[in-house]
Amino acid sequence: MRETDANGARATQKDIVRFVRYVATHAPVRLMRGEAAMMLASKVDDRSGDNASRPVACATVDKARSLGLVIVEGDTVRATAEAPAFLRRAFVDPQEAFLEQHREIQTATIAVEGIRQAVRVNQLESPLGAAARLKEKSGQPLLPPEAIAAGERLHADFTRAQLQPRLTMEYAPRLSTKTRGGAGGTADLCDTALAARLRVGRAMEAIGPELCGVALDVCCFQKGLEIVERERQWPARSAKLMLRTALMALSRHYAPPKPDARRSHAWGAEGYRPDAGDLVF
Repeated sequence: MRETDANGARATQKDIVRFVRYVATHAPVRLMRGEAAMMLASKVDDRSGDNASRPVACATVDKARSLGLVIVEGDTVRATAEAPAFLRRAFVDPQEAFLEQHREIQTATIAVEGIRQAVRVNQLESPLGAAARLKEKSGQPLLPPEAIAAGERLHADFTRAQLQPRLTMEYAPRLSTKTRGGAGGTADLCDTALAARLRVGRAMEAIGPELCGVALDVCCFQKGLEIVERERQWPARSAKLMLRTALMALSRHYAPPKPDARRSHAWGAEGYRPDAGDLVF
């Protein structure tokens, strides 16, 4: 009896996942009611001439509605804002289900010891990744790809320069012979770190003193936009505009626009060209 109940619970969960996934990926979906079951059909398929439909149990629809995953309005059913997180939790290990709903994993290619490998990157791991999802009223991304690339390059140089604040205790013995600026200071930095510090300094000069602070806060210290607005006492939703301006200036610093290839013209007063008769050969 217990095995039957357990199997039934798992089957119901699978039916709910299948139902919610279909509604979320085929919106808008038309719902045709029956006595013991309902029929689902995508309105897009109806317009294209494909009238394929699939049955779904009434209990599955009612359970999905009670969980707040779908909304039924007349003969139309649509997924709610909670549906994507529910689907992400359904396809991962239960121990990581809560973490998975707050991730946005994409596949990228990076060079590891000279060999290019495919890796999984969480786009929401840093505030810059969250800012990359912001949209304008027209639907276009607020931060273009070159701005995101410039922010990631600044973060990489900032990390290589060892400018991140130390968060743990240093257990190395402190010798009385150490002097300021000696061991433990810039003298211990390798050439790579020193070169990275120079690049960070030049990038800050290119951005300017008015905008370099927000670029450092978001890209390097990984502060959220709301935290930046609160610390700097800026108006709400103003940090994203300041960040966009700073990253666009930074992208022009990293990739300067090509100079105009047109030929320059020399202008002269009337009669500045000598006549052919005045030339002596």
